[in-house]
Amino acid sequence: MSKLAATLIGLIALLHLYIAWFEIFAWTSRGPEVFSNFPRDLFEPTIAMAANQGLYNAFLAAGLLWSLLIKDRLWQRKVATCFLLFVAAAGLFGGVTVTMRIAIVQTLPAVLALLFLYLQPKKTD
Repeated sequence: MSKLAATLIGLIALLHLYIAWFEIFAWTSRGPEVFSNFPRDLFEPTIAMAANQGLYNAFLAAGLLWSLLIKDRLWQRKVATCFLLFVAAAGLFGGVTVTMRIAIVQTLPAVLALLFLYLQPKKTD
């Protein structure tokens, strides 16, 4: 894996760790600031839903970080591809259902990481 692809994957993983923290621990304190177009009284009753979403974001981050630790280049690429596609799909869905900003923040970096992941020559070790 190229250093650029690995760096992007690491940054995307950190982003999803932040999103997980935000949704699990800071939903009612920071949520109204981040999603200012939502009614403030929406956040308290949706704590459990947000925490559930946060857990999924933690899984995305874990999968991306795992891909960076795999020694076999073929499997490293396969695992990274899988989790980057998950991130891209989640970003597209969020862009359609919540705000286009989600698609830009999640899908665009995932697609860029995929491009850099596949621009390098494929090695199977």
